[in-house]
Amino acid sequence: MTSPDRRKRTGRLMRWATYASVATAATLIVVKLVAWAMTGSVALLSTLIDSLLDAAASFLNLLAVRHALQPADREHRFGHGKAEPLAGLGQAAFIAGSGLFLVIEAAGRLYAPVPVVRGEIGIAVMVFAIVVTMGLVAFQRYVVRHTDSVAISADSLHYAGDVMINGSVILSLLMTMLLGWQFADPLFAIGIAVYLVYNAWNIGRQSLNLLMDRELPDQDRQRIKAICASHPAVRAMHDLRTRSSGPDTFIQLHLEMDPTLTLKRAHDIADQVEAEIRAAFPTAEVIIHEDPAGVPEARRTFG
Repeated sequence: MTSPDRRKRTGRLMRWATYASVATAATLIVVKLVAWAMTGSVALLSTLIDSLLDAAASFLNLLAVRHALQPADREHRFGHGKAEPLAGLGQAAFIAGSGLFLVIEAAGRLYAPVPVVRGEIGIAVMVFAIVVTMGLVAFQRYVVRHTDSVAISADSLHYAGDVMINGSVILSLLMTMLLGWQFADPLFAIGIAVYLVYNAWNIGRQSLNLLMDRELPDQDRQRIKAICASHPAVRAMHDLRTRSSGPDTFIQLHLEMDPTLTLKRAHDIADQVEAEIRAAFPTAEVIIHEDPAGVPEARRTFG
């Protein structure tokens, strides 16, 4: 598959993943809102709040992905990929705020318990939510495997957590209905709030890494170095710099070659190495500078 075709397929998968995410969140909001009104469960309220945030985060993802997939232009020569981690920071803020709100609400219920009624309705809704969410997560993971999208990956991680959250709500409702443990409902809600804040921290940290142009993982950098070293005409490589921006990866490096080579031959070798790197990193933009081996030059202290 050629690079333009791959990018087109990647964009199509990412867009469909965002549409599916928004549609799922909207459906669960309506169902959980009705169930909470009928049961009064604070644990169920926690999942309703989580679904509201899912909808907001998924909508942000939809806008961010659409913007990130726009090609580079005169004013954005490196593309628009930073829109993805910006949306991630927005998600982290929403999720952390909801977690704090939930702790306050659940703490009040611990001191003044409110009985849960019609718990079987809440359980039925949670089972429905688990089935729908698992379907969404399976599709999102398929998209991530084919696109490496940070935004879709973060969204998938959050929805995978929702499956566990919904399961914990079922358990809390059963404990309340069968054992009469009214404290189980707010305690599970507090546990869910802690999990939400933990997710917010992970999403925020990953987004900041991308915004700050953090290097690719060490295994990817070692892979790039191995590709360069495998070419028989390459004497050495230095000043490797990498970063990610949305669906795109940027790789820059210097190759050292025999100083007696013609410019044409050195350029051909660099093209061959570039082709190998692009084969390993299909969405990468690779820039290679050719250096004569053995000629001293000022080098950076990293790479």
